[in-house]
Amino acid sequence: MSMTGRLAGKVAIITGGAGGIGAATGALFCEQGCRVVLVDSDTDAMQAAASSIRAGVPAAQVMPVVADVGREETAAHVVTEATKAFGALDVLVNLAGIRAYEPLAEARAETWDALIKVNLLSYAYLIRESLGSLRACGRGSIINVASTHAVNPRAGMGQYDVTKAGIISLTKTLAFEEAKHGIRVNAVCPGATLTPFHLRRAKSAGQTREDLDRAGATMCLLGRWADSREVAWPILWLASDEASFITGSVLMVDGGQFTK
Repeated sequence: MSMTGRLAGKVAIITGGAGGIGAATGALFCEQGCRVVLVDSDTDAMQAAASSIRAGVPAAQVMPVVADVGREETAAHVVTEATKAFGALDVLVNLAGIRAYEPLAEARAETWDALIKVNLLSYAYLIRESLGSLRACGRGSIINVASTHAVNPRAGMGQYDVTKAGIISLTKTLAFEEAKHGIRVNAVCPGATLTPFHLRRAKSAGQTREDLDRAGATMCLLGRWADSREVAWPILWLASDEASFITGSVLMVDGGQFTK
């Protein structure tokens, strides 16, 4: 795609900004003229993501904020920093997420607590603190990143999948509540996306890139993993005025994922 300036003049907060999809979304937003606040708890990964964006987009206005979004007070801090730096807020992309691999019969209270705080409550808190600025801009957009496993759960990751299902419910309810304020609220559900997280996990398990590619060939109709940027493009579209009549929607970005 060659269109530029699709977010010109807009300001966005992106949580999970140092991860694969988050960093790709931050880079794409900057390419399209957006001023971006990246939020993540990993200091090194955050600095690397911001440096990579500046190297690829020399005119990028990107501000990294290192913070734990699982803490309620972080939300107000992030919104304050964003509006102080850029004077407004037009787009919120909730993307932060952590995983756990516990069968529900063995799920520990501390694991439930950690996943709910980051994967669901951080979305709710950032939304709450952002609404004043998003309403003020007149055409605010919130994109909540869930997962195809919100509607297609699997064994062994029930806690994660439950939080992702909650994101969809949160999205639809908020769309009803905020339409009168000019705010659109949508969700994106990525399928199998090959991020640095998956590469590290495969390496620790003794798997090669070829092993990952073979697994990807069986996961969806397109027969491969998504690249993070392929998920960032739909997020960009929902953030832009091109999606001005889209709210309360859940967009599956999964290559035609199917169950076996």
